[in-house]
Amino acid sequence: MTAGAEPLRIGNASGFYGDRFEAVREMLTGGRLDVLTGDYLAELTMLILGRDRLKDPRLGYAKTFLRQLEEGLGLAVERGVRIVTNAGGLNPAGLAAAVRELSARVGVPVRVAHVEGDDLLGRGWGEGVLTANAYLGGAGIAACLRDGADVVVTGRVTDAALVSGPAAAHFGWAADDHDRLAGAVVAGHVLECGTQATGGNYAFFEELGDLRRPGFPLAEIHADGSAVITKHPGTGGAVTTGTVTAQLLYETTGARYLGPDVTARLDTVRLTADGPDRVRIDGVRGEAPPATLKVGLTRLGGWRNEVVFVLTGLDIEAKAALVRGQLEAALDRAGRRPREVDWSLARTDHGDAAVQEEAGALLRLVVRDPDAEAVGRAVSGAAVELALASYPGFHLTAPPGKGAPYGVFEAAYVAAADVAQVAVLPDGERVAVPPAPARVTEPAAVTGELPEPLPAGPTRRAPLGLVAGARSGDKGGSANVGVWARTDDGWRWLAHELTVRRLRELLPETAELTVRREVLPHLRALNFTVEGLLGDGVASQARFDPQAKALGEWLRSRHVRIPEVLL
Repeated sequence: MTAGAEPLRIGNASGFYGDRFEAVREMLTGGRLDVLTGDYLAELTMLILGRDRLKDPRLGYAKTFLRQLEEGLGLAVERGVRIVTNAGGLNPAGLAAAVRELSARVGVPVRVAHVEGDDLLGRGWGEGVLTANAYLGGAGIAACLRDGADVVVTGRVTDAALVSGPAAAHFGWAADDHDRLAGAVVAGHVLECGTQATGGNYAFFEELGDLRRPGFPLAEIHADGSAVITKHPGTGGAVTTGTVTAQLLYETTGARYLGPDVTARLDTVRLTADGPDRVRIDGVRGEAPPATLKVGLTRLGGWRNEVVFVLTGLDIEAKAALVRGQLEAALDRAGRRPREVDWSLARTDHGDAAVQEEAGALLRLVVRDPDAEAVGRAVSGAAVELALASYPGFHLTAPPGKGAPYGVFEAAYVAAADVAQVAVLPDGERVAVPPAPARVTEPAAVTGELPEPLPAGPTRRAPLGLVAGARSGDKGGSANVGVWARTDDGWRWLAHELTVRRLRELLPETAELTVRREVLPHLRALNFTVEGLLGDGVASQARFDPQAKALGEWLRSRHVRIPEVLL
C-alpha cells in the first residue's frame, strides 16, 4: 500500500467464530472496499482452538474462514480488495499455508503473509495452561501489507489492530503518530463486532427499521486518523450516533483504551451524524502504549454439570427447599461431593397463569470438580432418582448428562520488549517487528468533567431504559456496562444519578464486588467495570449470563425516579 489522500475503506465480515457465513461474499459484492477484515477470536474461541490443537497439531485456526475463501478469494482479487484476518488463531502459519493451497486449487494467485510471535505457551505458566497468547498490535500487519501481501493472517492481535495495521500501512504513519493511530483504533473497535455497529444488539432497536439482516459495517479512514462509519447501500440495519456509541462502550474498561500500538483516549472521541447511515469519528487523542502486553491464558478448569428443575404453581419456595435438601443428602451419601455446588432459583412464575410455562420457576444446580466422576453419574443419577419421590409436578428442562469440561481464562502481562513479533512476508522472509515506544511515566488519572445537574423538579418512577441506553460484555472475569444518555438534559441527570452506589443498589449481584466508574462526557456516557462478576471467565459459566451480555438490559429495566421533563 502507498500513502495517499483518499480515504481507506475497510470493511468487516466477521465479529466472532461462527458469525454469518455469507458476510464475506456480501461485503465483497455490496460496494467498494480496499480492505476486508475478519475477527474470529475471543477468549472462549482460544480455548476451543486449543482443544482442536490437542486433537491435531495441524489445526488451531478458524476453519470457517477457509470455506469462506472458496468463493471469496476470487471476488477479492477481482475487486482489488486485500484481506486481513486473525483467523490464524493458534496456528497462523498453518492457515497461511492452507490459503496458499486453496489459492492454487481455485486458480487465483495471491501473495499470502502471516504474523506470528504471540504464542507464549512455552514460557512456563504453570500446570494445565492450554493456550498463552500475547495481544499484538497492527505493526506486523502493516509490514506485510507494505510488502505487497494480498492476504494477511494473524494469530492473537487486538481486534482493533485489524484496522489500525492497514491504515498505518496505507498512510505511512510512524509509531509515534499517536493521535492518528488512536483514531484508527477507535474505528477498529467500532467495526470489530460486525453488525453490533449497524443495529445488532442495540438498546433502541425498535427505532431502526428493518433489522432482520443487518449489513456489516465499514469505515472510511482518513489520513488524519478521523473516520466515517457506514455500511454498503441497500443493506439492513442502520448506522447512527447511537449504534456507534453503543459499540464504543462495549467491553472497555475505562477512558484509556490500552493497546500495544497506542493508548486511545475514549474520553476525547466525538461523534457527529454525516448523512444517512454515516457517523463521523474525530477528535481522538492518543498516548504512548504501556510497556507491557496483555497475555490471555486459558486452561481446562475441570468438569461441570447442570440440572434445572421446573417448579410449577404454588409453594415455589417450599418445593425448592425440598428438592435441594433431597439432592444434597444424596450427594452426601455418595461420599464424594463435588468441589463446588451452586444453587439459584429464578422466579419466572406468574400467579394464575393462563399458560403452564408461565406458571413455572427454574431451580438451577451447577456443580464443578476436577474429577469427571464427581459431577457425572453421582449428580445426574441422584436427580433422576427423585422423579417420583419429590415435589408435585417434578420435571426437568432436559435429561441431565454426564458432565462436560469447562475452561478458565486468566490475564497476565509481560514486557512488550520480551515478545518477538515477526512478519513472515509472502516470499518467506522473516522480519522482526519491534514494539512501539512505550510510555515512560504513568499518566494522570482521567477524571471526566461532570455537567451541571438538572434543576430539581417533579419525578416519576419508571425504567431507567426510557432515557438511557446500555451495552455490556465480558473482560475476563470482569464485566463492563456502558450507559449513555440520549439527550443533553438526560446526561445532566444520568451523570449525577447513576453513581457506583446507585448501580450496586440497582444490580444487587454487584453489591459486594469492586466497581469502578469512569465518565465519558463527549459520548454522554458512563462506563462501569464490575470486577469478578464472571468468576474465571466465560468458559467457566459462573452465572446465568456468563458473558454479561444482558447485564446492561437488566440495568435498563430497573425502576428509578426520573425527572418528568425527561419522560
